[in-house]
Amino acid sequence: MSQFPHLLSEIEIGSCTIKNRIVSTGHHTYLADVEPGDPLIAYHEARAKGGAGLIVSEIIAVHETASFSKDLLCASDRASIPAFSKLAETCQRHGAKVFGQLFHPGREILSATGGMLPVAYAPSTVPNERFHIMPKEMSEALIGDIVSGFALNAAHLAEAGYDGVEIVASHGYLPAQFLNPRVNLRDDAYGGDAERRLQFVREVAAAVRAAAGDLVLGLRISGAELDDTGLTQDEVSAACEGLADAFDYFSVVAGTSATLGGSVHIVPPMGLQPGYVAPFAASVRKATGKPVIATGRINQPQVAEQIIASGDADLCGMTRALICDPQMPAKAAGGKLDDIRACIGCNQACIGRAHKGLGISCIQYPESGRELEFSGHLPAPSAKKVVVVGGGPGGMKAAAVAASRGHKVTLLEKSNQLGGQARLAQLLPGREEFGGIITNLCRELEVSGAEIQTGVADAASAAVTVKPDAIVLATGAKPYVPALDGLDSAHCVTAWQVLQNEVNPGSRVVIADWRSDWIGIGLAERLALAGSAVTLCVNAAMAGEAIQLYARNHYVGRLHKLGVNIRTHMRLFGADEDTTYFQDTLTGDPVLVENTDTLVLSLGHVGDEKLHKAFDGLAERVMPIGDCVAARTAEEAVYEGMLAGRNL
Repeated sequence: MSQFPHLLSEIEIGSCTIKNRIVSTGHHTYLADVEPGDPLIAYHEARAKGGAGLIVSEIIAVHETASFSKDLLCASDRASIPAFSKLAETCQRHGAKVFGQLFHPGREILSATGGMLPVAYAPSTVPNERFHIMPKEMSEALIGDIVSGFALNAAHLAEAGYDGVEIVASHGYLPAQFLNPRVNLRDDAYGGDAERRLQFVREVAAAVRAAAGDLVLGLRISGAELDDTGLTQDEVSAACEGLADAFDYFSVVAGTSATLGGSVHIVPPMGLQPGYVAPFAASVRKATGKPVIATGRINQPQVAEQIIASGDADLCGMTRALICDPQMPAKAAGGKLDDIRACIGCNQACIGRAHKGLGISCIQYPESGRELEFSGHLPAPSAKKVVVVGGGPGGMKAAAVAASRGHKVTLLEKSNQLGGQARLAQLLPGREEFGGIITNLCRELEVSGAEIQTGVADAASAAVTVKPDAIVLATGAKPYVPALDGLDSAHCVTAWQVLQNEVNPGSRVVIADWRSDWIGIGLAERLALAGSAVTLCVNAAMAGEAIQLYARNHYVGRLHKLGVNIRTHMRLFGADEDTTYFQDTLTGDPVLVENTDTLVLSLGHVGDEKLHKAFDGLAERVMPIGDCVAARTAEEAVYEGMLAGRNL
């Protein structure tokens, strides 16, 4: 009997029977522009082939004023129908149903067009806080044009063979702006009271119904926008109750694009609990009596099964889970739970890459978003003896891929445990889940058949005994400690020493944070929670500048609540017994942080060149990867490890 009787059961929504309750919800991949091409189709096909019941392809701009950012799909032109048809047919061949998302951002315009600031349109002239957009109030004529745009795009998707369409009212986008009494200040047919604020969505739904025939019609909406200016849970539930007759289902998320705090929930980071959106979904389900999709930090089939079994939702959006492991549904159905590569909510290569305008991927599974480039790991032409030195994420990935291709692989790790810097990362508050990358890679190693040796003090000598054909150097890096005045006389320690409880930080701590990444803000939170008064001095315009913005804003907000003193544009200059000296990088002026017990250095990492030279000439090929080449992140280490394993 299946461990997931609810999650893996079929469900009828409108005219459509969906084979299971696992949904890849609409998300901007930056893999296509205007119409779907081969990279986007291959991306969605991987999830359909892996067993997802429903694929909701990404946002489709319905009007010329809906230009949200670059690489947007649009189905307004009949000439695009064959491309959309190819996407639908490709996924449907694997048993998945395919819905399209119809989208207008209203005032939530992400970027300029052609270098010029865009004109954004909204129900009323109420500014956006996050992007600092002052919108223009929409005329009734423009509203009519946009409604027609929804209908036109829906008609073309129906002709392309889509199974359904979904109107995007989530995250404070245009339909939600009409529903929000703090954003919709109109006093006409589209605003003035709760009933008239429903009018725009009702008109869109009616127009889409008329244009798309018997296609399934859904509404994606934030069950609560989780910001003082956003829609509340009660307001959303009341609105959905009033719209229940217009839709076949509701897809419930959380948050809003309009503010920094609200936008954290668009792609919630690991600091938020898995499945925390379930109560919002339950509220909409109760109000409407219609099937509901719940989405947000549902990273494991066990979490999804519980949400559905409890009656909070009928389906679960598991988008990042499917980015991390497209085969997750098939593995769950086959009882291979240990083989599921669980998403850890790091946001680095999925939304992190998308926010840079780059194709979506995953730090644990670089093949995501690159399906055409990496369509499986082919068996090696001949088996070689391979030594991988270093058991961090990069080395583990290299060993697993190489062994899975048929090479005889020996992984040598100096410490008694695998994981490298990931073991330190999981010690930071709210980053405990990062340790999941170790669990996942250990399972890949186990399945691959690679030999693992830990506690190896002299890897070069151990490698000689193997007589390898190739060596992959994944020896990582160590903390960078500069030669600055006074560091010897100050109580100066590294971030690693703090995380490993090797030092007593004292009650007054200053953190010198050059990288402005996870480490500085994580240390600040950890020390503040332990009772220290913390000053975080970052050599950047903001704390956490180097990490994905939803994660950064979530964790910096936690520092604000703890009273951490954050100082920006700080270059470490020196220290003495109780004072740390900085230089303002904007003005060059000196800045003193006095009365400190401990200076914690978070100044980046460097590889060990002497260690690398010990392996010169020990094999025909010596391939350095990851931080031992240049200190970066787990994304680069795993990607280069995959490439090394493929190229042997």
